[in-house]
Amino acid sequence: MSIIAHSSDKVKPYAPVPVYIAQCRALNLTLSEESMAQNDVRVAWEPLKAFTREVFIKAGLTPEDADIEAEVLVWANLRGVDSHGVLRIPWYVEYVETGDMNPRPKVQTLNETPATLFLDADRAFGPVVTTFAMNRAIEKAGRVGIGWCVIRNTTHQGAMGYYALMAARKDMAGIAIVCGSPNMAPFGAKAIGVHNSPISIAVPGKRHRPLILDMATSVVAGGKISVAQDRGVALPEGWALDENGNPTTDPDLADILLPSGGPKGSGLALLFECLSSLMAGNPLLIHGPQSVEERRFRYLQNSVVAAVDIATFTDVEGYKKNADTIIDHLKALPTADGHDRILVPGELEDAIYDNRVQNGIPLPPGTVRKLRETSEKLGVQLPRGL
Repeated sequence: MSIIAHSSDKVKPYAPVPVYIAQCRALNLTLSEESMAQNDVRVAWEPLKAFTREVFIKAGLTPEDADIEAEVLVWANLRGVDSHGVLRIPWYVEYVETGDMNPRPKVQTLNETPATLFLDADRAFGPVVTTFAMNRAIEKAGRVGIGWCVIRNTTHQGAMGYYALMAARKDMAGIAIVCGSPNMAPFGAKAIGVHNSPISIAVPGKRHRPLILDMATSVVAGGKISVAQDRGVALPEGWALDENGNPTTDPDLADILLPSGGPKGSGLALLFECLSSLMAGNPLLIHGPQSVEERRFRYLQNSVVAAVDIATFTDVEGYKKNADTIIDHLKALPTADGHDRILVPGELEDAIYDNRVQNGIPLPPGTVRKLRETSEKLGVQLPRGL
């Protein structure tokens, strides 16, 4: 199921770069978009997706699975979620080489009911098994009102919003949760104890695009530290600690993420572990702190994806109209100082998407260098411009 081709109803005209950056600031856009440096290279998304597909075929995936993997990564870049985009390609190739990602998994159904599904992913590429799981959840929701799927032993799944949006496109509510090995300090601690488990929730609108919340339980996703490394910029204060538990703004020293909202972020992360990993009989947070190298080379995740059929509870068209009304009401509220508009979940990413579909995806020098190395290593031709 392709999301890229349907993420935007209409591509909006591109503003000149200085104007666009000013708009980014007004919209409070992501670090990756506002800090677009002169050395960034813009690459059209279609050839970038084709390159990504070929890399993963060379890494051992089937063409069909490589299609899915490429789409999910480039979709993230198109929406400005560069921390979960093609920056990940070299890591995934290395994980295949170390045996941490399985390009030809034997996904098993461990248990199934009319409303639920329990899968063992056999260390599959995350997008491959998670797309399959959400499609099954949508099928079940269409029959019995809800589909709830627990996935164990998967690997990095990319931007979780992709999967929640799959359900919203079918006039359902979509939920996607993931938990991995510890990488975040719980509130009050200065050592890792929980994972910065992301959650995404998406629901459809009628006049408006789907509402889509996609957030980590840390202040920022860990991949944004990698984006800062590739850009050669410092981190804002309050994002991370070094390995000794001291605050740092150096992305090369950042080792421990900090929870968003203090106890709220770490509390959500703990409960997401209980909903995913403990439910799968595969706990990931009870093995104690790991070194950076141990975390790097034993990449494992458990996940939940769910779809809820809105029609089971209410009229779908009425639901979507009411969602539109809420959005209109919120956006009509008076703005606080320093803001010229009120954004709803997903709106910021939609604005970036409109720009990048037409004008390409900006890649920082560090990412470009790593993609060139991967291209040479695997013998895959780079997209034009790289």
